[in-house]
Amino acid sequence: MTEDERLHFDPKMLDIMAEVCIKFGLNLQNGQDLIITSTVESLPLVRRIVEEAYRAGAGVVTTLLSDEEISLAKYRYGNEESFDRAPEWMFKGMAEAFGNNTARLAISADNPMLLSGQNPERVSRLGKAMSIASKPAMEKITNFETNWNIVSYPGSKWAMQVFPELSEEDAVKKLAEAIFSASRINGKDPISELRAHHSNLKKRQKWLNDYSFKSLHYTGPGTDLIIGLADGHAWKGGASMAKNGIICSPNIPTEEVFTTPHADRVDGYVKATKPLIYRGTLIEDIEVRFEKGKIVEARTSLGEEVFLQMLETDDGSRRLGEVALVPHSSPISQSGILFYNTLYDENAACHIALGQCYSKCFIEEISLDKEAVKKSGGNSSMIHVDWMIGSGELDIDGITPDGDIVPIFRNGEWAEEM
Repeated sequence: MTEDERLHFDPKMLDIMAEVCIKFGLNLQNGQDLIITSTVESLPLVRRIVEEAYRAGAGVVTTLLSDEEISLAKYRYGNEESFDRAPEWMFKGMAEAFGNNTARLAISADNPMLLSGQNPERVSRLGKAMSIASKPAMEKITNFETNWNIVSYPGSKWAMQVFPELSEEDAVKKLAEAIFSASRINGKDPISELRAHHSNLKKRQKWLNDYSFKSLHYTGPGTDLIIGLADGHAWKGGASMAKNGIICSPNIPTEEVFTTPHADRVDGYVKATKPLIYRGTLIEDIEVRFEKGKIVEARTSLGEEVFLQMLETDDGSRRLGEVALVPHSSPISQSGILFYNTLYDENAACHIALGQCYSKCFIEEISLDKEAVKKSGGNSSMIHVDWMIGSGELDIDGITPDGDIVPIFRNGEWAEEM
């Protein structure tokens, strides 16, 4: 039996995904190098992407693979000192590569509950060590210095988490179908359809930027929150130009328009509407209160220890780095599927992110200057963690610099048709 015959879904969809990744997601250029990170289980897609990359004229394609059993071996047999260390040399090399125009592609297929049975204190320590070590590479990505893209593959453990009532074969098949549908690649001309979708996101982006809102006011069940926006902020959405001049689409799928909040101008309380998976721990019913930009109270019904440890990562981990708008009617939301994967769940609902801001979400003269980003209210942190606050009951008003109130969302949907 061949590798394709062992798959529980149509292998031709992986051919389409690979083409979309290279030609639309990354828009890989002739002679450009590429780094791919992935799980071993995703090799059927990795191989196709590598082939597609070389057909497109790629320079050097490098693959970095992870494996569940290898990851767990550290927790089973590693000494205590090893949980405070991470491979800095690898991330320094990746940062150097990204700074030299190497593109980055990540394939998400991880078991979301891989570390759920491990010591939370060890998980937190290793997570912090990885965050510190990876910051040079992460900053290149959050600063949008090169073209990058994230897509997914239907991993078996992930599928069983999403569809526990099904057999593994049926769960993988159903997750694959959901991934291909959410990614908008199951139509007759996926790339043309994706371009049309991204064009619609650009219309929303322009409408928001034309208003130059000073702040956003969120109201809904368990939520009354005012988020001040950074000075000189810019809304982004869909395909955008990286600082290396290449237009790419970082996330497939994407349904959001997003920008940078002001790190010191967030006040009120907010309740999550979907669970968060953070470093293999399920965190449910997040409720926090902000004062002057900082979380001063936090509680959850499950995973509270891990959530509170995350908030202690550094000075910026209690402050916001992103605010994103997604209508409740988005295809991912309407699917009714909880993916336990941020790439998908964040595109089902409005969300906020704690931690590092995106410098690209500023007008150009600010985004190119690290100090100007900070002075304008951009947050800095080793983490960037999205969690969902949107629902069909959420209202959002934009407040202009003159104090005018403009409806943005009503009952989870855009208040104004485009």
